[in-house]
Amino acid sequence: MPVSLESLFSDLLVLQQASATGLPPVHLWNPPLSGDIDIVIDREGRWIHEGVEIKRAPLVKLFASILRMEQSEYFLVTPEEKWRITVEVAPLYVISASHDIREGQQAVVLTTSTGDVVVVDKAHPLWVEQAENSDQPLPLVLVRDNLTALIGRNVFYDLVDRALHASGDEAATDALYLSSMGDQFLLGYAGS
Repeated sequence: MPVSLESLFSDLLVLQQASATGLPPVHLWNPPLSGDIDIVIDREGRWIHEGVEIKRAPLVKLFASILRMEQSEYFLVTPEEKWRITVEVAPLYVISASHDIREGQQAVVLTTSTGDVVVVDKAHPLWVEQAENSDQPLPLVLVRDNLTALIGRNVFYDLVDRALHASGDEAATDALYLSSMGDQFLLGYAGS
């Protein structure tokens, strides 16, 4: 009897769940808008307040834990306050990837700079968009609560190195797919 992927990679899924445990229930908090605050999350996931990078990792992690997206805008939310912030590309940033192969199946685990751990699967898909006014790819993954993470360039290149060439019709033979938890995620096309 074949083992399910969830059973096969249960330790990785527990790790993912543990990273989400303890996050505040921001989805339950609905205070009125308090205003805008001069915080920008830049392309590399750095939090900038009034032009100065916030370097205290615990503070950044705290802010990331109370982050919420509503209609393509981002807010820091508490039970009493709601402050709009600016996000250049994505509110989270992937800094590492690990690949675990068991019984011929692969699970890709991504970790963000704020400690989120995500196993790439149907609930946490990976996709690639094109940057506006550029031919640069924007590899993204859904982490939690409609919050995405930009995958760092070195991590993305590692994923591309591990990508499988798609099989099937001749027109798609240059497609590069990454397999994780039994699903395939298109990374791009060879030579492009």
